[in-house]
Amino acid sequence: MQTAAALDWRPLPLTLRVAAVATLLALALGLALGWCFARRRFFGSGVLEAICMLPLVLPPTVLGYGILVLMGREGPVGAWLREHFDHSVIFHWHGAVIASALVALPLVLKSATAAFEGIDPALEAAARTLRQSPLSVFLRVTLPLAWPGILAGTLLAFARAMGEFGASLMVAGSIPGQTQTLSMAIYDSVQSGQDEAAVVLVLVTSGLSVAILVASNRFFSLR
Repeated sequence: MQTAAALDWRPLPLTLRVAAVATLLALALGLALGWCFARRRFFGSGVLEAICMLPLVLPPTVLGYGILVLMGREGPVGAWLREHFDHSVIFHWHGAVIASALVALPLVLKSATAAFEGIDPALEAAARTLRQSPLSVFLRVTLPLAWPGILAGTLLAFARAMGEFGASLMVAGSIPGQTQTLSMAIYDSVQSGQDEAAVVLVLVTSGLSVAILVASNRFFSLR
């Protein structure tokens, strides 16, 4: 039986790196879409929002298969990446980033939309009367007022990205030291009968998740 001292800790930094990059991608897209849904409703916006929320309800295998179809070697995006950059995200940690970003996006999107909708439009109108540009109004008024709610959602997205398993396993695989995250390492430990290693990894993952949830609840209380 593998002892905790001899445990392979490489999945921990990889998990944090994948979750951090995925959360940044989800945050950038979630902010843009959340502002549009809150301030610029347009024809088909409800359908687009529903599509963005699909990762919350779709089975991970469906999401993983969709990524494989688009970004596999013969997929439209995958073939383009291979032709222009000689790179494939399949069985690479970049694939885990894409899968994690997609499952984290709904959490950022909902939080950002609600935060932007909670801002009094009169405050933004007052800033515009001072000849502030739309970008200046967003950066100086809208974003600071909405930031507590956005940050709370971002922390939840990070926790969700950190725990992603199904879609990431299909896209990136579970290659030790390369694509194996904590959730995959736990699964492999259980499958191989290394119960002690599995317990240690479960405790580490649970501790990180609890810390993130506590921080997220604090920011939600500031809204």
